[in-house]
Amino acid sequence: MISYRYYESGDEQKIVELWNESLLHDPITSNRFRNLVLLDANFDPKGFRLAIDDDRIVGCVYAVRRLLPMMGTDLEPENGWIPFFFVHRDFRKSGVGEALMQAAIDFLAAEGRKNVFFASYAPNYILPGIDEDSYSEGYAFLLNQGFEKQYSPVAMDRSLVGYIPSEAVMDLKKRREQEGYSFATAQDKDLYEVIKFANTQFNPDWGRAIREGVLQGLPLNRILVARNGSKLVGFCIYGGYEGIPDRFGPFGVHPDEQGNGLGKILLQDCLKNMRSEGLHGAWFLWTGEKSSAGYLYKKTGFEVTRRFHVMKKTI
Repeated sequence: MISYRYYESGDEQKIVELWNESLLHDPITSNRFRNLVLLDANFDPKGFRLAIDDDRIVGCVYAVRRLLPMMGTDLEPENGWIPFFFVHRDFRKSGVGEALMQAAIDFLAAEGRKNVFFASYAPNYILPGIDEDSYSEGYAFLLNQGFEKQYSPVAMDRSLVGYIPSEAVMDLKKRREQEGYSFATAQDKDLYEVIKFANTQFNPDWGRAIREGVLQGLPLNRILVARNGSKLVGFCIYGGYEGIPDRFGPFGVHPDEQGNGLGKILLQDCLKNMRSEGLHGAWFLWTGEKSSAGYLYKKTGFEVTRRFHVMKKTI
């Protein structure tokens, strides 16, 4: 008979084993599970629900709400997230998944949440959303549970084997430098400004990624900054998320400066630096395929490798 309970100390290995049996396209190590889940400042065992058959874990769902704001004092009190769920193949379509999901929804509802998202949780998201191609059963399950598709970000990759910078972009960079722009690797004096710029112009998760990346040993030469005179107008980094050197981003140019080709220059300089370190590829998990950034990536040789659906349920 199936029983249900919260996560308890000592469950970690069994959870990771079931994860790797269930989410074949997205395996995880014990270290990553510890860092992304157990050490998350918002982790609460009451949101981590497990299904047990005898002494075996056969299902899992993780629900989380903010206990620590991303920026300022905003705890997003109406929002909750489900970053992942999975059920052993032998127990699918048996009601286990439904029971786990309902328990997760009840947990978030009891905490006053009105909106539940799969899986656009920051800072420690595993994937941006559900990959319908890889997990068609999971996508159908979310739809059956009352989740609705909000938008569909894409992951993109680019091989750096044989990468050569574009002469046209190199010429553009020279013209912009003659106009008073500068492009350089970051120094200590840039860090506060870059983090503030990322937080205020884009997303607090971007500023967090820079700050925590440097604290965890991210070399400053993996952070590039663009200035118009003394004003910071753009940045990009690589190796900031989980210390993975070929993971590109975040990357942004001030809205007032977009259209001047600064994004092309920063992106090309970044790829050139990545190749000079001997990296064979660059990839990231999340952009809008039809956004200006998405078009820039495609023009620079990136290709869509996965598509995700961010899902939402109102409770």
